[in-house]
Amino acid sequence: MLLSVIIPVYNEEEIVAKTYEVLESELKNIEHELIFVNDGSKDKTREIVEGLLPGNPNNKIINFSRNFGHQAAFSAGLDKATGDAVVIIDGDLQDPPSLIHEMIAKWKEGYQVVYAQRNKRAGETLFKRFTAFCFYRLIGKLTSIDIPADTGDYRLMDRCVVDQLKNLPERSRFLRGLVCWVGFKKIGVKYDRAERTAGQSKYPLKKMVRLAADGITGFSSAPLKVSFYFGMVATLVAFGVFVWSILEKFLSPETTVPGWASLMTAIVFFAGVQLMSIGILGAYIGRIYDEVKQRPLYIEDKK
Repeated sequence: MLLSVIIPVYNEEEIVAKTYEVLESELKNIEHELIFVNDGSKDKTREIVEGLLPGNPNNKIINFSRNFGHQAAFSAGLDKATGDAVVIIDGDLQDPPSLIHEMIAKWKEGYQVVYAQRNKRAGETLFKRFTAFCFYRLIGKLTSIDIPADTGDYRLMDRCVVDQLKNLPERSRFLRGLVCWVGFKKIGVKYDRAERTAGQSKYPLKKMVRLAADGITGFSSAPLKVSFYFGMVATLVAFGVFVWSILEKFLSPETTVPGWASLMTAIVFFAGVQLMSIGILGAYIGRIYDEVKQRPLYIEDKK
C-alpha cells in the first residue's frame, strides 16, 4: 500500500517545516509520499520545502506560477498522486495528522471515502463558527447531494474515487461537494480542530464567501427558482396595492394624493425584485463564462 498525502501551502514559512516533521513522524511505518503544492507563495515556503525533500525520495513539490487558490492546489495534488489511497490536509496543523491512522483503518474496512468531521473549532471567531454552521445547513437543504455538515477538505479517498475526480473538468471547484457527487461508500470520523500554532489564516471572509457561492451554485439550481417565487409574491403584492389604492380613493378622497402611494410602492418593490433576480442569474452566467473559456485550472512553474 502506498499512501499519498496532499498538502497545499501558501506563505506558510513559519510552520511548513514543522508540518513536514509531524507528517513524517506519523507516517514513518507506512509507505507514503508527501505532495506539497506551493500555491504561489511570496515568502520562503518554497525554499524550505525544497530543502526538506531529500529526506524522503518519494516526496515532491508542485510550484504554481502564481496563486491559483486552495481548490486548484488540491486538484493539482490529485493529478500527481500515485497512492492506493490519498489524503488531503491543510498545511497549518489545525487538522491533526494523527487522525490519518483512523482513516486508514476505516478504509481497510471497505470505506472508499473517510472524511474528518469537526466536533469543535478552537481559535475561530464566533462569526466564523456561526457562518460555517449556517452554510452547511443551507447547502444541505438546497442541494440534492448529501454533503456532511461540519466537514472541510480533510479526508482520505480510495484510488477509484480520485480517478473519478480527475475526470471532472469544471473550473469553479467545490471539492467536498464533488467528492459527494461521485458517490461511493463514505463514513466520517470525529475530531476537535486545534488553533493555528503559527502564521495567519489564508482564508479571509472574501475567499470563504467565494467558496460558499461555488458550493451553492455548483450543486443547486434553487437560487434560480427564488426569482420565480419572488415574482409570484410581487404580483400578489402589486394586486394588493392596486386594490388598496382604489379603496383609498373612494373612502378618503380628500386626503389622498392620487397615484403617489401605489406608484412609489410598485417602483421600489419591483426594482428590488428585478435587481435581485438579475444578480442570481449573473452568478450562474459567471460560472458558465468561466467554464467555456476552458483555461487550465493551474499552471506549474517548471523551474
